Amino acid sequence: MDVNQAKQEHLLALKGDLFAQLMREDPSTIKGAETLMLGEMLTLPQNFGNIFLGETFSSYISVHNDSNQVVKDILVKADLQTSSQRLNLSASNSAVAELKPECCIDDVIHHEVKEIGTHILVCAVSYTSQFGEKLYFRKFFKFQVLKPLDVKTKFYNAETDEVFLEAQIQNITTSPMFMEKVSLEPSMMYNVTELNSVASGDEGESTFGKMSYLQPMDTRQYLYCLKPKPEYAEKAGVIKGVTVIGKLDIVWKTNLGERGRLQTSQLQRMAPGYGDIRLSLEVIPDTVNLEEPFDIVCKITNCSERTMDLVMEMCNMRSIHWCGVSGRQLGKLTPGASLSLLLTVFSSEQGLQSISGLRLTDTFLKRTYEYDDIAQVCVVCPFMSNEC
Repeated sequence: MDVNQAKQEHLLALKGDLFAQLMREDPSTIKGAETLMLGEMLTLPQNFGNIFLGETFSSYISVHNDSNQVVKDILVKADLQTSSQRLNLSASNSAVAELKPECCIDDVIHHEVKEIGTHILVCAVSYTSQFGEKLYFRKFFKFQVLKPLDVKTKFYNAETDEVFLEAQIQNITTSPMFMEKVSLEPSMMYNVTELNSVASGDEGESTFGKMSYLQPMDTRQYLYCLKPKPEYAEKAGVIKGVTVIGKLDIVWKTNLGERGRLQTSQLQRMAPGYGDIRLSLEVIPDTVNLEEPFDIVCKITNCSERTMDLVMEMCNMRSIHWCGVSGRQLGKLTPGASLSLLLTVFSSEQGLQSISGLRLTDTFLKRTYEYDDIAQVCVVCPFMSNEC
């Protein structure tokens, strides 16, 4: 590198720093989003820049006749070469009859970028000179397609067959982006509820505030609740293996309003293993009084592939005491079938108490299944006295 080139690069860096400072001091920009909100200073990119996965690549192609001769049968072809395929982006594949001196042929091409890595735009022009000679030339324009977002997902399984999905979305570009939409398109088995807003008047207010932009390297968590549809709810207890949840649809805009969109592949989760028998609570109060009986409703589902003959035993624990007859015959339960039971229990201690002590025995195989810490209930004293 010579001295003059080093000086020029140093001056360009100084100009960039001065411009960034002016943008920060511009009162029409928002603090922290100077490069996103252009304010009074409308700027255009100084170079080709980066193109990100999910954005639309647009290019203006112009073929100009610099000679003083008329050329004929001009055919302009634009292809985009990726690592896996070659795409024809030309709007028309028909030749132009003639092109006079100082005239041009213009075309605008668009392509939604769906691959990362090196892309090469190949522009080929063939024509015939006035002497009948067929000529041909090509131009190559190489650019990189980068990944704009890093998406991570976590699943949480609730006892009520609900599935909670947490999606962590990180902006891994060097510029802020406006998050226009982040939604979950559920599979046919589920209905989805977005948990990314709080009730405020007639409309919900986003938990991320009014300015929905994401700074470089910042991460945002989105939460969704999926509940099985009624026609699948009865089968939810016996679903095994991998199940499809749905896919995320993410739409954003960058500095100059360029829109990008990404859809994840189908998100899958491993259904929790419940063993041969699943016991869940359908109804339980949040708060109960000390030493006062309360009712709970248990649902028992046969998750095995054989018929069971069940007997229920209720074992009293240190603070939890069951009411009723232990050793009740529940009868036969076929594979995939379920039954609901109304049980009564009370607590002899205050605080957060765990419902425990249920035992199910399959008389066919003489196998006993123990269920402790099924759920928790808050026990309070109804009287303000020393007895509590």
